[in-house]
Amino acid sequence: MAPITGPLSGTDKATVAEALQGALVDLVDLSLVAKQAHWNVVGPHFRSIHLQLDELVALAREHADTIAERAVALGVNPDGRSATIAGNTAIHQPENGWIEDGKVIATVTDILEGVGKRLRERIAATDEADPVTQDLLIAVAQDVEKQHWMFQAQR
Repeated sequence: MAPITGPLSGTDKATVAEALQGALVDLVDLSLVAKQAHWNVVGPHFRSIHLQLDELVALAREHADTIAERAVALGVNPDGRSATIAGNTAIHQPENGWIEDGKVIATVTDILEGVGKRLRERIAATDEADPVTQDLLIAVAQDVEKQHWMFQAQR
């Protein structure tokens, strides 16, 4: 089997691989947490939050795929296995059972703030190592920060 190679090597490749894997973990877990909240939200604002969470899930899944495919293009194996996500996530997990709509908004707002902060750290880390990856991370951050604003505005 021929390995996939890419234009980066050494420290640059390691830096970018770490940034991409971290972003992948965040995005996969964000999609899972948002879907969990989507299924369990209750309250007077159920419908609008339920639909907004589906938008967030779709966004996270789309960006996760782009991030994983960027890793592959660089010769890095993305790892989206459930054990990897569970063992490496920095996302606080929501409580089990029904979740009141206001609590969903607060939880998702906090999660998006954390994901956005980590994305900005990865953007800074990839500045010299790989501007192409940095551009992808910037696009993800733009969408995450927009979602953060939209959830935060409902608090």
